[in-house]
Amino acid sequence: MDGWPEHVTIVEVGPRDGLQNEQQVVPTPVKVELVDRLARAGLPVVETTSFVHPRWVPQLADGAEVLAGIDPVDGVRYPVLVPNARGLEAALAAGAREVAVFAAASEGFSRANLNRSVDESLEMFAPVVAGAKDAGLRVRGYVSTVVACPFDGPTAHGDVLRVVERLLEQGVDEVSLGDTIGVGTPGEVQALLAALHTAGIGSELLAVHMHDTYGQGLANSIAAVEAGVTVVDTSAGGLGGCPYAPGARGNLATEDLVHALHGAGVRTGVDLDALVDTSAWLAAEITRPIASRTAEAVLAKRLLAVAARGD
Repeated sequence: MDGWPEHVTIVEVGPRDGLQNEQQVVPTPVKVELVDRLARAGLPVVETTSFVHPRWVPQLADGAEVLAGIDPVDGVRYPVLVPNARGLEAALAAGAREVAVFAAASEGFSRANLNRSVDESLEMFAPVVAGAKDAGLRVRGYVSTVVACPFDGPTAHGDVLRVVERLLEQGVDEVSLGDTIGVGTPGEVQALLAALHTAGIGSELLAVHMHDTYGQGLANSIAAVEAGVTVVDTSAGGLGGCPYAPGARGNLATEDLVHALHGAGVRTGVDLDALVDTSAWLAAEITRPIASRTAEAVLAKRLLAVAARGD
């Protein structure tokens, strides 16, 4: 389609952002197989785990074991989340080659999640980013609540810009903009991106991470692609919830974005059937319904085909 990129890189966040929001603790072998299946399905970036203290994220307490257990696919990146210098040290000891840090654009969310102000959190990240770069690692920066905050309300573009600029000054390679509570709309997403572009922040430095709480995750991600962003975060099968809207969907399902992009002639390198197989397998493993309309439709179509054959 005119004006669309030829290729979009999908960052699969299910094994980290998805599983950390699940109520149950998933066994380590299941996590390892999930990462391996996603990589084999063609996902170029699979966020594998985090090295946050187990007290805060018990679901991912086995980060080192998961990282050691995967069977790396050539060309696939396996970033891990680190909150501080101690987390970076643990990630390096476990053999991580790419890390991510997690900031917020709003004071309320920063204090609730990091127990620090926005400025204090950025000061904490500075030596983490520097240490990672010194070790030759790629570094990603997340900025949450870029549209609105569950504590502070709407987020000003200037607040987002300030955090993005600070992270880039520290040396991160890419900043992922997160609509953490999923209240954004396509117009709001494009207005934010326009404000960042006007300030000199090019699309090549940005990714988007759009939650689907209000059913706008796909529309918002497509709006970002139309505005020039070519890196989008998603979660296989819509894995993960929204802690600020119990019962609501959290992450945008990878299958839904892949189907939309492929329909527009945009390449992702992802095998949709293999991805659906992976989500169906995981849903059975953790007894959780798939939160992807595309995956549900593909599976239903397969059942109809089997019934028609009389198998």
